[in-house]
This record gives sequence, structure tokens and C-alpha cells, in this order.
Amino acid sequence: MVYAIGATQLGGPDTLVEFDLPPQPLGPGQVRIQVTSAAVNPADVMARSLPRQHGDDSVRVPGMDVAGTITEVGPGVDRPLTAGDAVMGIVVPSGEHGGYRADLVLSARSVTKIPAGLSDAEAATLPMNSLTAQHALDTLALPAGATVAVTGAAGILGGYFVQLAKEAGLVVVADAAPQDEDFVRSCGADEVVPRGDAFVTEVRRLHPDGVDGLLDTAVLDAAVLPAVKDGGTLVTVRGWPGDGTDRVRVAPVFVLNYAEEAEKLDRLAEVAGRGRLTLRVAAHLPAAQAAEAHRALERPGVRGRYVLTFA
Repeated sequence: MVYAIGATQLGGPDTLVEFDLPPQPLGPGQVRIQVTSAAVNPADVMARSLPRQHGDDSVRVPGMDVAGTITEVGPGVDRPLTAGDAVMGIVVPSGEHGGYRADLVLSARSVTKIPAGLSDAEAATLPMNSLTAQHALDTLALPAGATVAVTGAAGILGGYFVQLAKEAGLVVVADAAPQDEDFVRSCGADEVVPRGDAFVTEVRRLHPDGVDGLLDTAVLDAAVLPAVKDGGTLVTVRGWPGDGTDRVRVAPVFVLNYAEEAEKLDRLAEVAGRGRLTLRVAAHLPAAQAAEAHRALERPGVRGRYVLTFA
């Protein structure tokens, strides 16, 4: 049996309890991972608290980011992965299949090696959010020198986006609270504006016609549309499709569409290994304390990710 953390009912953090689950079968193109670390993301809170699509009472195991060691490689794997490799991976949770389990089977295309110098806990904070940031950049498709803004720049997703946008040669306008301004600038933001109600006004002060593109990680939706120039693009992360007008292209992105973009994940790991992505671990907690990690995540002002550790 496999140790896991999950929930059988909707509710708060205390619905997360320990389970012993049967191991998952290993199929073609897949690898088995002994999980050592699993990052706790806002998506995990939704997995625990939102209604099930099919209304069943099966165990729901959250978790979209893991790191650990490959213990078995299935047939037909065409990536340079072998048993014993230290790896990180992105998980698409479904029922008992989630990151909060000590033994996990993933597509080999959802997994990449951990660069030298990174701990498992650090690596576990990378896959889902960095792939989301890359998906946003690819969707914006801006040329070097174009202007891009980001809300929630001090968060994990926002910070990765700022750094990747600078790697792509973009001019970055980022929001920040006063206590986060130094960090956001350290990520490479060219211009920093206050977060909150003054965001659009300040962006327009710096760029009177608006910016070429914007990633809205703070989920402000329609409130940030005026910051984007006519014909520009707003990328949203919670599915908001726009206000029905066509002045600005609104493009929702979903990381599930990038869950098997192996080459992109390889590159993101390489960038992180060069120190060009800032990996932030807020704290390590034993997996049995997942409920406490969820409570901590829901407090305001958290920077970095809580990481669950599996013995």
C-alpha cells in the first residue's frame, strides 16, 4: 500500500487525512516516482473544497507539483530517464492520483531531472507555476522589446513570469506592495507600480497607450483591461474569457494543456539550474501536517510555497 494524504468530503483543511492506497499500475511511456516533496498550491485548496464533477465519495488526493526519485521506468519511454534519477514533475490530479502520495506514476513527458544544486523541496516548487508562466508567455507571443505587465508579481507565478519575460527580452511592468518591491525588482522588473486600485492609472502613466500584453495572476479580470493597449492581449489564469468586446484579446491559459510539454519543462529546469528562476520554499512540513500547510497557505502575505515532505 502507498501512503497518501487526501479527502473524502468537501470542506476546510481538516478534511485532509492520511490514507493507505493501492499502488498505481505502470504503463507505457510512464515512470514511477518515490515522492520526497510535494508543493502546496492554491489549486490544491480548490481540489479539496470544490464539488466533485461526478459526486462520488472516492478519495481525492491533491497536489500538482512533486519531486523525488524514479524507481521504475515503463516500456516505450523515449526520454533520458532511468531508475535512480532525481526528478521533478507536474501532476494532473484526478481521484486518488495526486501529488500528495509517496509513490506516484506520471507520464515521462511530465517529468524532468532536477539540476545539480537544487534540493527536492526547491524543485517541487517549479513545474506547475513555471509551466503556467511559460504558457502565458507563449500565448502573448510578444517580440523582444515589447511591453508586458503582470499583476501579483510577488507571488510564485508572477515572479517566475517576470524572470522568464526578462529572459525573452521584454520590458516588464510589475505591481508590488511596498514590502515586496525589492524582491520584484530583483526578479528583473523594469518598472514597479503599486498593487491595487492605482495599478491601471500607474501603468497608463508610464505607457499612455497601454502595454502590449498583461498576465493577470491576481485575478482582477475586467479591472485590468484598461491597462492593455488596443489590439493587445490579456492572459487570464482562472478562465475569465473577457467582457465581450474585442478591443483587447483575452486569452485564458490552463496549465493542463502544458502538462506534457517535456521540452519546455526541460528548459525551465535548466533556467532554474542557472539561478535565473528564484525558487522560494516558505517552510517544510511532514506530509501528515498537510492540513496545517493548507491553513498557512490561506493566510495573507505568504511568499513562497509550503512543501510537504515524505519519508
